[in-house]
Amino acid sequence: MEWIGFVVGLIVGSFLNVCIHRLPQSMSIVRPRSRCPQCGRPIRPRDNIPLVSYLLLRGRCRDCGGRIPWRYPLVEALTGAFGALSVMRFGFGATALVVFVLVCALLVVTFIDLDHRIIPDAISLPGILLGLAVSFGPGLISPLESLGGALLGGGVLFLVAWGYQRLAGREGMGGGDIKLLAMIGAFLGWKGVAVTLFIASLSGTIAGLVVMLRRTEGMRAAVPFGPFLAIGALAYLFRGPELVRWYLGTMG
Repeated sequence: MEWIGFVVGLIVGSFLNVCIHRLPQSMSIVRPRSRCPQCGRPIRPRDNIPLVSYLLLRGRCRDCGGRIPWRYPLVEALTGAFGALSVMRFGFGATALVVFVLVCALLVVTFIDLDHRIIPDAISLPGILLGLAVSFGPGLISPLESLGGALLGGGVLFLVAWGYQRLAGREGMGGGDIKLLAMIGAFLGWKGVAVTLFIASLSGTIAGLVVMLRRTEGMRAAVPFGPFLAIGALAYLFRGPELVRWYLGTMG
């Protein structure tokens, strides 16, 4: 059944590219039809087949010859891979669907934050409500765990952001990160928040040090935190029990 998840993921990934491109510009994700961002001509159906069209066109628009950004096939491939992985890890059912929806939200957030340094409320706020809603069905966590995870996720980063601003006199973390971790908590509960924050902080610190060494801005070099929260959440989603056992083992 994994191949079904992969194919569905490829198709959904094509739609995620539309969301990544249009949401930061407050554009409709439904209309108009997909167009070449350089010449503005509508993309033909035969040129809109996930991965395949990119390869056949050799990464260029059929009409103007402009380069198609590498992000498009990357997002499609990642979504397809996570679609297959969701089915492999959770079986072909409701839980895999919930996991895949969260994965899609995290992918959209990651690429928008990398490009624009923002996390759209259109993803995180409905995501919080959806995470709370699906907890009432069979799935990852209970409604109480979902509510606790959302409150803990949002509360922890709010306190961190508030404390940093008081000490440094400037904003160090945006509200988008706070709402994103609240959404992650609504889907994954307090354990998911703890593991996500640990992995995000560790990987974000390493990336920040690399950026500081390579840029003249030094300590003021900006590194978006959203992608690292997404990495932490994805790690917990697919390797959660193993990570919790490992983490508790390091504390013992």
